[in-house]
Amino acid sequence: MPHMSREESWNSLHHSEASGDNAGEGYSDVSMEDEDEPENGNGRSATVSPTFPTISDVHRALHPLQATADRVGKQIEKFAENLDRLSVRNQRRTIKDCRHVIPLVNAYKKIANDTVLHLGTMHESERRKELSKTTRRRLRSSSGRSTPRPARGEDSGDENLMTTVEDLKRWEQEEQTWELLSLMLQVQHPIPESERAKVGADLLRPNKTSQIHRYSSEKDVWDNFLASDDEAWEKNTVIQWLQICANRSGQDIEQVVEELELGADRGSGLWAHSWLFTKEAIKGQKRLRSWPKALEPNDPGLDASLLNSEKTKALVTQLDPDAITRQNRALEKQDLYFERAMWLACWEMVRRGKDWGYVRDWCQERVEGWRATAMRGDPRSLLSNNSSATSWQSRALWRQTCALAAKDGGIDEYEKAVYGVLSGYLPSVLKVSRCWDDYLFAQYNSDLLHLFDDHVQISFADRGSTALMKKQSSFKFSAFGGQSVQPVGKIVEKMKQFEATKEEARDPFKMLQSSLIGKSFADFLYTHGVRLAEAINAKGRSQIIPPMNVTIPIDYVTAPISMDDHDYLRIITHVIFIFQDLGFDFGDKPRRQAMENIIVAYVDYLSKAGKQQLLPLYTSRLSTARSWYCLGRQLPSIQEHGERETLMRLMKQYDVDVYGVLSSQMQSAIRDAVPKKDSSTRYPSLRILEDNRIDAMGLRPIRPNFIGKVMTDDQRDLVHGFEWYLLLEGHWEETMTAGVAVYKFLIRSHGLAAARMLSQTVTFADISLAKTGSILGRSLDLSKSEDSINMEAESGRTTRNTRSHLSSSQRRRRSSSVRRVRSERELLLDDGDTFRAFENLFAALKALEEWKDVADEGQKHWEKRQDIRTWKDALQQAYNKIEATMEPLFHDWLQKSETDADAEEFEEIRVACLPEVVLAYNTVLDFSSRYLSRDLLLKSMNMAALIATKDSELAKCFVAADRMPELVDSFAYLSKSIIQAEDRGAKGGKSKKKRNGETLDLWTVRAPVPQA
Repeated sequence: MPHMSREESWNSLHHSEASGDNAGEGYSDVSMEDEDEPENGNGRSATVSPTFPTISDVHRALHPLQATADRVGKQIEKFAENLDRLSVRNQRRTIKDCRHVIPLVNAYKKIANDTVLHLGTMHESERRKELSKTTRRRLRSSSGRSTPRPARGEDSGDENLMTTVEDLKRWEQEEQTWELLSLMLQVQHPIPESERAKVGADLLRPNKTSQIHRYSSEKDVWDNFLASDDEAWEKNTVIQWLQICANRSGQDIEQVVEELELGADRGSGLWAHSWLFTKEAIKGQKRLRSWPKALEPNDPGLDASLLNSEKTKALVTQLDPDAITRQNRALEKQDLYFERAMWLACWEMVRRGKDWGYVRDWCQERVEGWRATAMRGDPRSLLSNNSSATSWQSRALWRQTCALAAKDGGIDEYEKAVYGVLSGYLPSVLKVSRCWDDYLFAQYNSDLLHLFDDHVQISFADRGSTALMKKQSSFKFSAFGGQSVQPVGKIVEKMKQFEATKEEARDPFKMLQSSLIGKSFADFLYTHGVRLAEAINAKGRSQIIPPMNVTIPIDYVTAPISMDDHDYLRIITHVIFIFQDLGFDFGDKPRRQAMENIIVAYVDYLSKAGKQQLLPLYTSRLSTARSWYCLGRQLPSIQEHGERETLMRLMKQYDVDVYGVLSSQMQSAIRDAVPKKDSSTRYPSLRILEDNRIDAMGLRPIRPNFIGKVMTDDQRDLVHGFEWYLLLEGHWEETMTAGVAVYKFLIRSHGLAAARMLSQTVTFADISLAKTGSILGRSLDLSKSEDSINMEAESGRTTRNTRSHLSSSQRRRRSSSVRRVRSERELLLDDGDTFRAFENLFAALKALEEWKDVADEGQKHWEKRQDIRTWKDALQQAYNKIEATMEPLFHDWLQKSETDADAEEFEEIRVACLPEVVLAYNTVLDFSSRYLSRDLLLKSMNMAALIATKDSELAKCFVAADRMPELVDSFAYLSKSIIQAEDRGAKGGKSKKKRNGETLDLWTVRAPVPQA
């Protein structure tokens, strides 16, 4: 097979993929464009003029899932290609950072991002509607007020799309996972600053500086804090990741505003009017009273006149931001909704990590600048770089004030949550958290600010505001809700038990993300690998993933992993490879086995998806024995010769031991396909003849189709697996041994049809032609005895023709080479003797079955008196095949053995096969002599003489099988037939003498005619 570089291999694969009807590059292929075309009736398409359907239209109508299948196939190949090109597993490296794996992680992240962008354009309207519902639902849960619902039919999407919003969500989750992995690797295995740009590492940790002093800005103190505290830096990174996720997957802030305008009963652009309806009510009261100054709550008659529209609550008299809590009065319901909606928007901004500059501009645009001022106390704000030392102290006090507001102030949960994020007050943030990400954000944000507060008090005690806070009784509470900083693992585990997050915490993606954050990836792989083995073996032993002798406690939380979740298996598999490239220790043997269960499950999916060319790449990542077993299980399903050659080349390319794979496949197939025991011996007798039936001629006839065509999947896999040995260079003895093992198994399991198939598809001649080239220097068919003569003749001709041009030493070397070839040829023949013996057996059985088919056709021809000569010719040809194939069986068949165990086993096989074959041969002779020539009966006499010889192996077989009486009866009947025979073929006359003088005339007795 010609050598092909890896680049050429991938180009070849892309070329073969692009040769189809749906070829294209990336996600812009024709099929993908058609995939998001709107159809009539979905509310998204305009009426177009009818056109004649094209071939592509018909193809898509018949195969509606083809576009999705093509997209998934391309994604699979892109992951594999990047793994092959960017992985550094086999490279020597001494650097301990993650610079060598970040390009691979970024490549995977880009694939996910491209898919998200593509699916986002397809499902933009459905996604916006879903996010809109979420926003309204969250606001209702905060205010208890119903909000406008979409009109009937607004939710309907294109049901005919081949992808759904759920697919978009899963790919968003995958993109987030790759982003998290990239960040955590850079945190835990930091890359030198000079190398970051080269590998695409975008996480920049602040540098620790010695210039921090009492007059340093809080931003400098914050950066120094992150530079010196590894735990803080890690939690800060996770918070940034959570903010990125919320910003990408959540509804756009402007869309949130549009949704809230509907509930606030004000049109677009009226947000700048703040409490519009309450303001009008206050103005009305002032006009009625002709009041020249601001109204006060204790003004006479105001409690009875300044009421909301329902006349149930007194309205505020002033429009200051704190008027509601200071006066303990209400707003008009529209303005109350507006107030809550504003705080919801502010929560979304701080939750998504929007910079204070963005928040300021957004609030000023709506004439709500005071809200931005209240949200400026975060030390993470980029605009704090120029803050002075005095502002530092006031800012610390401001955060404590925010904690107080989060605890006791505010009119809405989201207002308290905003202050909770700024101050680190955990309880107020937890109240508005709706998902796993929110809860993790709340906990990590509180922990981070708690660590910062401790860092400042310890490192810069003279700059703190502790003394001032102690003087204020209002500040005598824990700004962090009374909770201490939690270990990472404890936070993640707590979320699995917390009522609001335990369901989502069991989501496969969240489980994986939790393991990356909690540094428990090895435990994650172990538990999920064991659960995967339990699931696949629940209904019977799996031949793909064997059961494990370990159990996971029932109450231990794991994700619902299965063989059908192909995307999840793909993600985990490639994350495993990243950690492999890092030199990660996966643990002891059971843990490695559990980890490899996941890779094997993905490899099985690749095989079912028709991606056989990717199998060597992925199985090469397994342990040696598991790699052989996993890849070997897939080989029988690959039957096209070109694909087999490609896979053999790829196995060598990825340093997979080809012989190890083939040997493992053969052993596992034989081990898994245990034959049913229905006999007292290992090898039950062949059943060629009819049971207990003597026909009119006196001998048991041969069964029609006694070989049959029925094969089990295991038997067929054995044959197809052995076919791979033809492509294995060299390994002559191993090939012969494997072939003999297959033949023996098929005889044991009554797999005659499979054995016949093997004797035809992988013949000794095929093997010798395929392998002798690398062994002897030229390809020879060792099954032909005249090959050696031809070789000597050719060598002699060459010697004579070139005698004058060769020196004596050259002639000696050539003569020595010929002798060496002859010697090696004899050794090869000796190694293949047993294999040839089994091949001869099934060639004879095939000839018997074919002869039976021809013989049964005779009655039809004789009854109609048509084509009798044609039938006799066919019968003669069938008989000639039997004679040619039977001869090797009657002389030292299966007599050569290497060990006593082999000799004993071969004896069992001879006892199981030869008696039935000999008796069937007698039946053939008897029938054929009636229609071809009575001289054929002489063969039975020769057979009798052969069996009667001293120490006859055939006689021993009949005795061991307890069938000698049956043989004697058979020969007795044939002897009687010889005496009574007439040469029907020659229509009378004398029998022809053979070369050795044999003739049937000796048995013809002619009594003299008595005289009258």
